[in-house]
Amino acid sequence: MFKKILIANRGEIALRVQRACREMGIKAVMVYSEADREAKYVKLADEAVCIGPAPSGQSYLSMPAIISAAEVTDAEAIHPGYGFLSENADFAERVEKSGFVFIGPTPESIRIMGDKVSAKQAMIRAGVPCVPGSEGALPDDPVVIKRTAKAIGYPVIIKAAGGGGGRGMRVVHTEAALLHAVQTTKAEAGAAFGNPEVYMEKFLQNPRHIEIQVLADTHRNAVYLHERDCSMQRRHQKVIEEAPAPGIPRRLIEKIGERCAAACKKIGYRGAGTFEFLYENGEFYFIEMNTRVQVEHPVTEAITGIDIVRTQIAIAAGEKLPFTQRQVQLRGHAIECRINAEDPYKFTPSPGRVTTWHMPGGPGVRVDSHVYANYMVPPNYDSMIGKLIVHGDTREQAMARMRTALAETVVEGIKTNIPLHRELMVDANFETGGTNIHYLESWLAQRER
Repeated sequence: MFKKILIANRGEIALRVQRACREMGIKAVMVYSEADREAKYVKLADEAVCIGPAPSGQSYLSMPAIISAAEVTDAEAIHPGYGFLSENADFAERVEKSGFVFIGPTPESIRIMGDKVSAKQAMIRAGVPCVPGSEGALPDDPVVIKRTAKAIGYPVIIKAAGGGGGRGMRVVHTEAALLHAVQTTKAEAGAAFGNPEVYMEKFLQNPRHIEIQVLADTHRNAVYLHERDCSMQRRHQKVIEEAPAPGIPRRLIEKIGERCAAACKKIGYRGAGTFEFLYENGEFYFIEMNTRVQVEHPVTEAITGIDIVRTQIAIAAGEKLPFTQRQVQLRGHAIECRINAEDPYKFTPSPGRVTTWHMPGGPGVRVDSHVYANYMVPPNYDSMIGKLIVHGDTREQAMARMRTALAETVVEGIKTNIPLHRELMVDANFETGGTNIHYLESWLAQRER
């Protein structure tokens, strides 16, 4: 096992990984920008290294600065968390070429799964169902583009091959709008991701967003840890996640889960990963794979009792998975609300000093956050400042616990989206379960009227 790990991230995930290291008797090196000097995890670190000024391009995205920090502290491995460089194949390669272990998949796996076209092709070969669409990147020939769309059937969606985070997508309902949409998305993709390639898929009208969590070791063992429902989202950004997904038969989950685990073995995947699907009319359609730990991993930890971050570290150290698929038990229901420093209905960021920070407790309640009273939320990064996770024997109990936990939560000095979560927890359709990915946006639009 490693003696020292460098954590190349910030915020709640940096603290989460630090806690896993502590439990395992591993020293944690924290890197931080000047804006995060007062962060809790920096104060708690065994060692801390400032890697640059506040802008992430000069700190958390600076590969030389992170690798230098690992060198000067004699770290053996680097955990990238999520976001920033976590799915950057060049970074993973540089980490390993510099003599450190990258706590994640191989650079090759990240490259294959990071490009949406090659990821889809790999999944088709592995027998994972995909959304009907173009066989690869769209050519320049307008005749071929129109023919492809006609074969798929309108509406279609144009997507950036190198895209992510909900950017580089455009829905097209008619042939008249098709070519312009393709050209516009190509230009956006080139500017945003450095890759102008786009592909086409059938646009599903009312799907749910279901994802399968996997873990795979270097000894050809792979398991799936059931599913999460992440359909409550706005502008492709998740707001609430839960596990398991309400109303989907277990036999369908088991079937798709087994295919995901088999795909991991086929592509030689290692570490934690998530297969993301659209689910509509009893069918699963693969959309992408995230080659890192997810923000919403705690709901899966709650329903399985498996520490995903700790297992990630153990896999990177060469250990075998300590459990088989049969030993992965499903217990109860879990819900996660992302707490963001933003206006709850306009969604404008709200950085600043937190004057009051009171988090809830009680049975089945977990809070993952790096924030404390008098903490200054910097304006430089993502607005998420924490996650509130509850677990219950049933979905009804989990929802009751979440309502209680949200009522107990007090954050002052900045705006947060907690009022939005309180409203959603008493929404009749959310209470029933099974809302689609467009539900929250239509709910917000109606609320404004």
